[in-house]
Amino acid sequence: MNKRRVNTRTIAMTGMLGALATILMFLEFPLPMIIPAFIKFDFSELPALLAAFSMGPLSGVFVCLIKNLINLLHTQTGGVGELSNFILGVCFVLPAGLIYKHKKTRKNALIGAILGAVLMSVISVFSNYYIVYPVYSNFMPMEAIIGAYQAINHNVKNLWDALIWFNMPFTFIKGLCSVLITFLIYKHVSPILKGTNR
Repeated sequence: MNKRRVNTRTIAMTGMLGALATILMFLEFPLPMIIPAFIKFDFSELPALLAAFSMGPLSGVFVCLIKNLINLLHTQTGGVGELSNFILGVCFVLPAGLIYKHKKTRKNALIGAILGAVLMSVISVFSNYYIVYPVYSNFMPMEAIIGAYQAINHNVKNLWDALIWFNMPFTFIKGLCSVLITFLIYKHVSPILKGTNR
């Protein structure tokens, strides 16, 4: 009976964090002069990381799934952007959750989260090159896409340059921001998420 109650709570909290991640995904904003305006910054991986640490890596993966399934209702990429976002989110939260689950220490949480951020940033290069930009180029010519990067750094010669010099560090910093906020608030919110607050 107690196990069933824990599972029900985990499902409910995963759903709530998925809803929060969806809201944060809607609150995306550009960072002009740093990266082209069509690439937006958001904190939607934060709830997934909280879920992975407090309720296990699978919960974090489901938060990523929920936010992207909901986002499909108003997708502008035919689901390709959501697929890429889901893949990158899993790359981020799964290593973090697995390493922390193995040994629940702050050090392991930090190692896992940073490893996840590195993996997410590296995979983002290939995800964007092979999944996202082939679709975007149907709406915006590749010359215009490259031109948007070149307006910030004229040394960009092709899409690989753009993704390695811009998207990869951008994605890594985005992940680190979620890691930083998680470490600042986790101690306060984890009892609520786990249902252990008294």
